[in-house]
Amino acid sequence: YPAHMERMGYAKDVDWIEFRVEVPAEIPEKFQRIADIVKKKFGLRVVKFTSRKKLKDAYGKALFRLINDAYDQLYGYCPLSERQIDHYIAQYLGFLRLDCVSVVVDANDDLVAVGISMPSLSKALQKSKGKMFPFGWYHILKAINGRNDVIDLLLIAVKKEYQRRGVNALLFADLIPIYNKYGFKFAESNIELEGNESVQLQWQYFNYRQHRRRRAWTKSI
Repeated sequence: YPAHMERMGYAKDVDWIEFRVEVPAEIPEKFQRIADIVKKKFGLRVVKFTSRKKLKDAYGKALFRLINDAYDQLYGYCPLSERQIDHYIAQYLGFLRLDCVSVVVDANDDLVAVGISMPSLSKALQKSKGKMFPFGWYHILKAINGRNDVIDLLLIAVKKEYQRRGVNALLFADLIPIYNKYGFKFAESNIELEGNESVQLQWQYFNYRQHRRRRAWTKSI
């Protein structure tokens, strides 16, 4: 594909890369130490939910506003409108496996960071051929609630004033034991801009490899 696009007169604009990360048997020692320091220094804590309704009511809108704030300088990101936020709250939050969601708040219970992950649906969607009916729903539910060795890291968002301060260590310190509990062996990162070194540095504490690349092409006309 790259050679074909270049023959057509297009040039690289920007690349996104993805990582396959091994889930460690224990929280990396340095990671845990950073999490403990950050928690104490900034008065932060992790909040877990057992009710989707409580998550929606407490942090539904705040979650997507945080994403708008954290991602607004990234290439190609368009801030979500309030109408879109309402739509995504209704469409997606109901599907989440709540123990795989980590919410970090400050002393005032204001949202500081969120990490949303979900058992991979890739194999289930292949088996269902992309259709929910007549039996596609069974494969998808089995992937979400049954044995699955891959967890998808859908998004991590940290409030701007807390970025580059180790807050994401709190998210992983919460999630790694849960991943081990359910037998997840690998985590698939979401797309990350090739030059976003601050995000990619978080993988330095894990065994990982960069295994996918996406590209946006540009052409002068």
